[in-house]
Amino acid sequence: MGKKIVVVGSSNTDMIIKVPWLPKPGETILGGKFSTAAGGKGANQAVAAARAGGDVTFLARIGDDIFGQKAKEGFIKDKINVEYVLTDESEPSGVALIFVAEDGENSIAVAGGANTNLSPSDVQNQSDVISSADILVMQLETPLETVHQAASIASAHGVKVILNPAPAQELSNDILGHISILTPNESEAELLTGIKVDSEEDAGKAADVLMDRGVETVLLTMGPRGAYIATAEFKELISGFKVKAVDTTAAGDVFNGALAVAIAENKAIREAISFANAAAALSVTKLGAQPSAPTKEDIDKFLKA
Repeated sequence: MGKKIVVVGSSNTDMIIKVPWLPKPGETILGGKFSTAAGGKGANQAVAAARAGGDVTFLARIGDDIFGQKAKEGFIKDKINVEYVLTDESEPSGVALIFVAEDGENSIAVAGGANTNLSPSDVQNQSDVISSADILVMQLETPLETVHQAASIASAHGVKVILNPAPAQELSNDILGHISILTPNESEAELLTGIKVDSEEDAGKAADVLMDRGVETVLLTMGPRGAYIATAEFKELISGFKVKAVDTTAAGDVFNGALAVAIAENKAIREAISFANAAAALSVTKLGAQPSAPTKEDIDKFLKA
């Protein structure tokens, strides 16, 4: 297996309805196909990293219910270390209700459940696991103080921290100062910086603000256009791949999981981003969050095509 990747984050069960278009407020749409799939941004990223070749440990909370049980079974199937997936006695497992339109766009509402109880003490109790990792990956579907605690532990021990700031919310400089690679999309970057990102120039300005606030590297994902990277040394847009989108739900999560693997394997940053872009592109060609995460073999084959 590759170098150790620890993912701290959420686990949800996604309940998906295919619809002709995303419903407007007050609108009811009939005839959509219903399905369920394992999801949650943390779990998606853990599965994406494992399938991309990473040695993954997942730290999360699930409910004592069928959704949590099925989620855990899925992690085990993907060879993820579930020793630190804790069962919560007071809250059900998280669920997400997802509309997916014919053009691949989506609309999502999440009930956090047990994810909201993942606490700073949970990560502190597993500080040895985090401090011995090569990379820590996180998102924002668990309490912010928990994210801060995990980032503090990791950075204190020289562990690289990848933070996907989604769902979008304000972040303090205390948190940003611990982040090795921040991976916002355009709307998340706008919330964090106040700069509307419509172009490469805008992306550069937003990245400058984030680096001034303590982030080491900004990797701004821009959908089919690719990913804009900004470091102290250079700025560049790494092109994405054109594919027919079926469901964009997990594209960002797959990008982050694959990126963590590539960084852990010491790939050059441009090569790492291309690997992550390819994984994300493959993911949007299939329905569902975790079901759409490609294997390392799939990604390598796609890049060679």
